[in-house]
Amino acid sequence: MPTAKPFVGIDLGGTNIQFGVVSPDLKLIGEAKRKTKAEEKLEGVLGRIVAGIEEACAEAEITPNDLGGIGIGAPGAIDPNKGLVLEAVNLRWDNVPLAEILTKRTKIRTYLDNDVNAAVYGENRLGAGKGAKNLLGVWLGTGIGAGLILNGALYYGHFWTAGEIGHTILLPNMPRGIRTLEQNCSRTAIVERLVKLIRANQKTKVTAEVGDDYDKIKSRTLARHYREAEREDKLVVEVVDAAADLLGQAIGSVVTLLSLPRVVLGGGLTEALGPVFVERVEKVVREVAFPDACKKVDVVESSLEDNAGVFGAALIAMERSGTLK
Repeated sequence: MPTAKPFVGIDLGGTNIQFGVVSPDLKLIGEAKRKTKAEEKLEGVLGRIVAGIEEACAEAEITPNDLGGIGIGAPGAIDPNKGLVLEAVNLRWDNVPLAEILTKRTKIRTYLDNDVNAAVYGENRLGAGKGAKNLLGVWLGTGIGAGLILNGALYYGHFWTAGEIGHTILLPNMPRGIRTLEQNCSRTAIVERLVKLIRANQKTKVTAEVGDDYDKIKSRTLARHYREAEREDKLVVEVVDAAADLLGQAIGSVVTLLSLPRVVLGGGLTEALGPVFVERVEKVVREVAFPDACKKVDVVESSLEDNAGVFGAALIAMERSGTLK
């Protein structure tokens, strides 16, 4: 067994990059954050990744040379065996051998996985999914990502797409663009639906907050007007609950298909809307799941929140390097 060393975990997103140094006893001992600035292309992003690693290590009072490895979770389609970003739309990357590039750039062995897979793995080892050998994690934000734990390990499937529930077609008879789970239940979809209703002269308190600038409607905006006694807004509740119900139906079908005992909901939208939203989803999941035994499934909120991806990426790197049991 190699000597235990700290590892750095990186959560690479389209807007931000988060870094965390994770100690051998699985504590977060150093952090950093950078803007992604994808418009500056691969070389610019790589420069910020290297700088972020150095900053996180400095906060942990170590140098990059003290690291046992680097784990990075990247958005999009990933081949973790080859360390390859097959396609990342929000980064505008295709077939980027990210693990190899970072290994050469930092002289530290780098391990790559999908960003939501990393977050789900982090929750499974240290968070709300701890102890569950079979688990679905669904992350809600600008889009919808998901990951699967089967028999205690991340499951990828033959084409590396296992768990991608966001692309499930829920409404096949609807026009293209509004058929899938992501096109109906992501924050983007919820805001688009709300704005469409506002433009149809439906009343909401949200307009008093954002005026005509609908780009200001974020997850926190929705949360302020969702199921809060002082601010509850009927239109926001209607739109968010409709999305929660569709999400619950999709997840309930997966629970039946794979006989899963636990589902973890994470991502910016889930964190903003909180327990009331999660409970609504759980209610529908249990209604849909078959047979009665599957209705005992637990639907829980992420406990690691923003750090799920950082922890997960570091843990994946530790596991693949042989330093994590």
